[in-house]
Amino acid sequence: MAGHIQSITNPRLKLQVLTPEDVRRIHTATLDIIERVGVRFPSARALDIWEAHGATVDRQTHIVRAPGTLIEDALKTAPPAYALAARDPSQDLPMDGNHVFVGTDGCGVEVIDLETGQRRASVLQDVADIARVADALEEVAFHWVAVSAQDKPAESRGLHEIKAVWENSTKHVQTESIYSEREARASIEMAAAIVGGREALRQRPVLSLMQCTFPPLGQDGGSVEAALVAAEAGVPVGFMTMTSCASTGPATMAGTLAVGNAEVISALALMLLAYPGCPVYYAAAQTAMDLRSGAYTGGGPEDFLFGAATNELANFYGVPLSMGSFATGAKEPDWMAGVENSLSTLMACASMADMLLGVGLLNGSRIWSYEQMLMDCEIYRIVHHMCRGIEVSDETLALDVIAAVGPGGHYLAQPHTLKHMRDLWVPTLLDRRPIDQWEAKKDGPRDWARERARKILATHQPDPLDPALSAELGRIIAAAEREAVPEGH
Repeated sequence: MAGHIQSITNPRLKLQVLTPEDVRRIHTATLDIIERVGVRFPSARALDIWEAHGATVDRQTHIVRAPGTLIEDALKTAPPAYALAARDPSQDLPMDGNHVFVGTDGCGVEVIDLETGQRRASVLQDVADIARVADALEEVAFHWVAVSAQDKPAESRGLHEIKAVWENSTKHVQTESIYSEREARASIEMAAAIVGGREALRQRPVLSLMQCTFPPLGQDGGSVEAALVAAEAGVPVGFMTMTSCASTGPATMAGTLAVGNAEVISALALMLLAYPGCPVYYAAAQTAMDLRSGAYTGGGPEDFLFGAATNELANFYGVPLSMGSFATGAKEPDWMAGVENSLSTLMACASMADMLLGVGLLNGSRIWSYEQMLMDCEIYRIVHHMCRGIEVSDETLALDVIAAVGPGGHYLAQPHTLKHMRDLWVPTLLDRRPIDQWEAKKDGPRDWARERARKILATHQPDPLDPALSAELGRIIAAAEREAVPEGH
């Protein structure tokens, strides 16, 4: 049985990094960008939809320029709340602006092997193993496909990945690895098989799709067409901007926010123009270019501020946010990983991002580490507890208890203590042992995290997928693979 899902619900600790006027100015600037500069949509279907709704379309450059009123009117049709369904209905996730859920990240290409400690290319078995560990962890509420199944054909890899996750967990599956209309249609057929049909899927979407934009101010044609398939089926779809200050965005944070915002809301508007009322979400993982190497950093003060600011933009549009958090730029679970993942998660949680992505990945989402996964869950538990804030009431002020104990006494035997002591946070990985015990063993959080992951893999048995259903998913994948092979080959 999968672990109970924790979420941050209606926190007392909240954060605001943009004023309402700041948000309005970024929105106005965004509409100006879309109308005057335009966004590239290299998809004939997307261009047809834009043109049918009155946008200016350049068929040669694929650039769309749409009036601000068209974008605003489309976004108004987005549903204010919906649920990401799970195989186990008790693990459904309400996207209502009042919860913060954490998931794995993707899509890494290397794994730090749990037994050898060596880096190696990721394969399908890793996808299954990671899903099984995530299924057991109460902190992890949903799955991204964490690593790429590089032992499977590129044209069907994303389908094999989501099948492996469904076979190893009952939690919601969100994938960023479906890049074409053909794969999207197969993934929708698979999801419908899980829940019992297309109409059931519309009511209970056990799958959601995420697509990356192509910064600056561009989309990927295959991703847009895949997203349109999902939107038609009522499967939630989001677009993630990864604009980077000084490279794919201006050197200023406000300018980068405006560029990324133009990418995301233009794509969401396209979905809503094609299928008004379809469930959509905002996704973002902006950063600042490393000024020494030009690389995507995956951590730093700009990332943390972007995380909070993007949530305020998503709130302005009335759609959920899937926010890049964790996913440190560190190469191993170390001090750098702890600093970056703690600060990014605190900022995202305190600003109430609906979905946080990133547990388990290192080196800017390239390398999977089970140790980091468990340590990230500990970070989330700390932030989860902090965001509860401090309740002040007659019960928590405990004046009668204080009077009963008086000066010089202790509270250990008080019924009030027994009632409330479990409200105090207890670590699973942080080392609070006396120093002489530590000196005797010289072990620590990384060792404990590694052993816990090994134990979960050895003992945790997720609720199985019906063998007939698993076979049906395999049949759908095989059909999609045949469709991908040109005739005569």
